[in-house]
Amino acid sequence: MSEWSQQIHSLSEWANQAFRFLTPDELNWRPDSSTWSIAQNLEHLITVNETYYPVIEVVRRGRYKVPFLGRIGFLNRAMGNTVYRSVAPSQKRKTRTFPIWEPSQSTINGDILDRFLQHQEELATFIDSCADLVDQKQIISSPANRNIVYPLSSAFDIIVAHEQRHLEAADLIRIQILQAVS
Repeated sequence: MSEWSQQIHSLSEWANQAFRFLTPDELNWRPDSSTWSIAQNLEHLITVNETYYPVIEVVRRGRYKVPFLGRIGFLNRAMGNTVYRSVAPSQKRKTRTFPIWEPSQSTINGDILDRFLQHQEELATFIDSCADLVDQKQIISSPANRNIVYPLSSAFDIIVAHEQRHLEAADLIRIQILQAVS
């Protein structure tokens, strides 16, 4: 089991403990129109993570053509570091997501936590199945923009940091919900 999949399992356990006893209305509650609900955060994470699968599957089939920028070693490492810093939990400034990763604006089904936890299991298994590609120092492009390139290992660092950031944001909503109830 990779360090990434271990971190994903830890985040899953934490999310399950934090959000398991919330009602569907509480999971969908938003403190204001500019803040995503817990459900939206979970849905967003599933959506983002799943967009990596097709990119990596093309690599697996031997049909992936590394973009020109991906052939410049220092540049793809720098891009990976930049994206990582932008999604890291320590980054307090909100950033706008790409349109393909926007969560639903309507009420999200109350089974979102179960879907998220199932997704996490699949994601951890998928990441572990990519150990050979990580060892080969495979370069990929972001699913949102082919001109943003970074090592696959950076992609997994980004995924884990991004999850942690959104789960922390979702937990702030949970705290507001609990304060309102008490």
